[in-house]
Amino acid sequence: MPLYKTIAVNSQTTVKIWKITESFNALMAPLNLKTESLERVGAMKSELHRSGFISIRHLLAEFGYEDTDLFYDVNGKPHLKDGKHISITHSFTFSAVIIGNSEVGIDIEKQRKKIAIIAKKFIGYEFKYLSETDKDYVKKLTVIWGIKESLYKLFATPGMLFKTHFLVIPFSIKDQQTVAWIDYKDRKYRYDTHFLEFEGFTCAYVSV
Repeated sequence: MPLYKTIAVNSQTTVKIWKITESFNALMAPLNLKTESLERVGAMKSELHRSGFISIRHLLAEFGYEDTDLFYDVNGKPHLKDGKHISITHSFTFSAVIIGNSEVGIDIEKQRKKIAIIAKKFIGYEFKYLSETDKDYVKKLTVIWGIKESLYKLFATPGMLFKTHFLVIPFSIKDQQTVAWIDYKDRKYRYDTHFLEFEGFTCAYVSV
């Protein structure tokens, strides 16, 4: 399938989302990957993971980049050779890339009820306004996870904990945006965050 959605976050930041409907071989056919990428994808046992990895390279092409323009630092954070900031994500049949002139982070998650089972592992402050009886409880948990994952990718600092160092202020699903904070080593950082839903998935993203 071609590009699923493009979001102009602002004049300097763009999100592109891909829906994976092609086979792995069909995704691979038009691409010219560097050796490192071929080795990485060859080591993946799941075709879903392989397809997610390759679909990211198609999204890079949508931005005008090639696989050789992307590299990773020692913390696993992706970078572009031209200095622009990038974050990538894929979940099941969707993948996404955000690119901007400032720090960015993005995450896609499938909305699944089992997230309620692990909520205590990544939520602290947010339990003050969440309710298990809320019809949007699972969706809100998914938004919170996505926002915290996006912030973690943006900040890229080992040792940060979702439950301890990240907090998301109250929001409603229809708002499609909220404010989040990082409270880490006696410093506080405020971020405007956005999210959207499609086909049972949630995508959250943040840019500075």
